[in-house]
Amino acid sequence: MRRTAKATFSELLKSLLSNYCILKVKPSLSLFLLRYMKKFRVMNLGGKLILHSHLPPLNSGAYERFVKEHLLGKVLGPSHAQIGLTNACPQNCRYCYNKNRRGTPMDTETIIRLIRDLKQMGMIWLGFTGGEPLLNKDIVRITESAGRDVALKLFTTGCTLTRELAKDLQKAGLQYVSVSLDHWEEKKHDEGRDYPGAFRAALRAIDLFKETTDLHVGVSAVVSKEMICSGQVDEFLQFLTSLDVDEAWLSEAKPSIGAYWNPQLLTTEDDRRYLYELQDRYNRKNKMTVNYLGHFEGRENFGCNAGHKMVYIDAFGEMSPCVFTPMTFGNVQETPVKDLFFQMKRLFPSEECCFIHRNYPLFRKYIHEESIVNREDSYALMKEVRFGPLSHFSRLYYG
Repeated sequence: MRRTAKATFSELLKSLLSNYCILKVKPSLSLFLLRYMKKFRVMNLGGKLILHSHLPPLNSGAYERFVKEHLLGKVLGPSHAQIGLTNACPQNCRYCYNKNRRGTPMDTETIIRLIRDLKQMGMIWLGFTGGEPLLNKDIVRITESAGRDVALKLFTTGCTLTRELAKDLQKAGLQYVSVSLDHWEEKKHDEGRDYPGAFRAALRAIDLFKETTDLHVGVSAVVSKEMICSGQVDEFLQFLTSLDVDEAWLSEAKPSIGAYWNPQLLTTEDDRRYLYELQDRYNRKNKMTVNYLGHFEGRENFGCNAGHKMVYIDAFGEMSPCVFTPMTFGNVQETPVKDLFFQMKRLFPSEECCFIHRNYPLFRKYIHEESIVNREDSYALMKEVRFGPLSHFSRLYYG
């Protein structure tokens, strides 16, 4: 069994109050955060108090920066970012949001410089994605370059992982890892990824990561509409619990590619409520943490911050509001990331629901022969977007 423990409420409060700056945060925001935290099991992993993998450990330098720079300083830059370390991948997932991206890959020095610039803008959480990021031969060096005041998360299929690489990544500063696993049946998982052996590679990677001391190990699962409607998500979570992982990170298949521009494949508000109620029920059991993206980004919590507090730079340097939006506002290999981000942010005021979920019909109109919506057409597309109201957190944050 993994050597983790549930943090007591007194440990949680002591940790939060040890950062004296939290006392300066507006009381309504502090109350919101405490109510949100109570939805989750706070895990003590090697002295790090972890709510879930989408936030830094609560007693870390990254969380201290979140309080000082975002809650108090209200910096305009992103708090969260994802970077594609490569677009190469042995698997071919049906729903892959990166399936059609192309270009000249960023080299290692460009990626390291990009991470440095994003930190200076306010980034406190960074996800490595792809393709399969483990295929980047410099992934350990890139991880180490981020420093210890950013929460680092790796999204991986597990393919090509070795015991030595898992240990090297943890030593370099990796804190969270999510191994992709979409079904408890080997055949169905492999079919969904068009890759025989995907299931076994994922299970092997989970075991290798679990051997690594003080690494938060989770599963990243994309649940289909069929699984939701048939009630199979509950059965799937029971299987994930049996794997003795720290977290199940759930999202639904997003309408990021043409195959999913179908209203019948999209989750409804009832589906979203079902999933976050399922999350709450599992979290009350104090075993594996369930962290559903639609809850984190829901109107009752933080809302959708694509292009506002979230940014994605793919392996070719193209900047998008988030990983699920097949559009670009420029390339960081040609223009400083700071300039591109603030040009983009003016168009994204944040809102209460997922941007691509609401606006995917516009992408059908603007994607032509290109792999994603080009920069000129992205600006044209945004002229047709009508944003909804702010989420609960954003209303408190902006007053």
